[in-house]
Amino acid sequence: MLRIFETPFQLTSDLEQVKGHKRERITMNVLPSVVCFLSLAIALFAQDSAGPVITVRKGTSQQVEVRDIGGPAGSAATSVLKNDIQLSGSLSLSDGGSATVSLSGTATGGSFNGIATEKTGGVVLQKTYNGDTRRAVHEFTNDLVETLTGQKGIALSRVAFVADRTGHKEIYTCDYDGARMLQLTHDGAISVSPALSPDGRRLAYTGYQSGYADIYLVDLPSGARNRIIKYPGTNSGAAFSPDGNLIACTLSKDGNPEIYVTGLNGDSPRRLTRGRGVESSPTWSPSGSEIIYSSDERGGPQLFRIPVSGGAGRLLQTGFGYNTQPNWSPDGKRVTFNVRSGGFQIAILDLDSGSTRIAISDGENPVWGSDSRHIIFSRGTGLFLFDTVSGRETRLIGDLGQISEPTWSR
Repeated sequence: MLRIFETPFQLTSDLEQVKGHKRERITMNVLPSVVCFLSLAIALFAQDSAGPVITVRKGTSQQVEVRDIGGPAGSAATSVLKNDIQLSGSLSLSDGGSATVSLSGTATGGSFNGIATEKTGGVVLQKTYNGDTRRAVHEFTNDLVETLTGQKGIALSRVAFVADRTGHKEIYTCDYDGARMLQLTHDGAISVSPALSPDGRRLAYTGYQSGYADIYLVDLPSGARNRIIKYPGTNSGAAFSPDGNLIACTLSKDGNPEIYVTGLNGDSPRRLTRGRGVESSPTWSPSGSEIIYSSDERGGPQLFRIPVSGGAGRLLQTGFGYNTQPNWSPDGKRVTFNVRSGGFQIAILDLDSGSTRIAISDGENPVWGSDSRHIIFSRGTGLFLFDTVSGRETRLIGDLGQISEPTWSR
């Protein structure tokens, strides 16, 4: 005989059950009879469920084992996959004993068949990716990160930055891990303030080829370049809207350097700010409805937040007297920016709580990755990737002279 006691008690889950998405820790009061019913329902669901359920303990990275990849391009694929796992932050390399997921596959040079299996033998992910080995493995890594954690991966993203190895400031591009680096501009003049479109197919930058600061737009697949904004005065600091259809920038065509929003080809400029200082470094909210920028109208540069539809800029309290180069995280929760206290440091402002912390004690020009976890920044002659959760810092690029102003596709 089964006896049911109707006394409420507390049920707490210390684990997350992840099947493509994260779920939060849950604490609730329930009746034992409800627990019996839920247990039965869960058991029946488990019998019908297609695919394994991976259990991930909160606050830890998912441990995976990478077995040697077979095929003509297997060695290269293995190396790229291991590096992707290490840089992801949400996954970590482990041996077969402690790993919860094992990765294997075959790489031919023109395609990659990746397989992820859990310890019990269930297939977590199996898919064939066409294309060169690096890109195919990056695609697999992104799918794996999303499958195991519910988060967006960064392995397919591109980075652009400024370096002066040639004696002039020129724009360079590379993969998110520093590989496949190439010099994009050969202007022999000053080329600065690069901005990648969210899809990584276009790049805007400020060039001084005419002797004045104008904004150029480059179509990266074709290499075609056009000077799109060339008003009298300063034209600089372009930033693409999240949908890639608008550009925010600083123009001084009406006298004072102010923030404007234009079309993709520089058409129909609309003035947003009307301050007494210099307004610069616009960064868009994920929804495209707001912009955060830097302004020195109150003395030292401070951060302000303004609706794209128009209105007055609202001061963001950071606790610092010098704030520049803001960059809004894709999840909309945080802004990273430069502060100066002796040297340059990188801070992160939580927009909900209003709290600010120094994340990097020596660095400049921070930009968020698509996962809202990683930041790429410059320091002297190096370009670095920083994991804001673990604190891990990885040097991506060096030996190009002074490096500055990175931008990151999403």
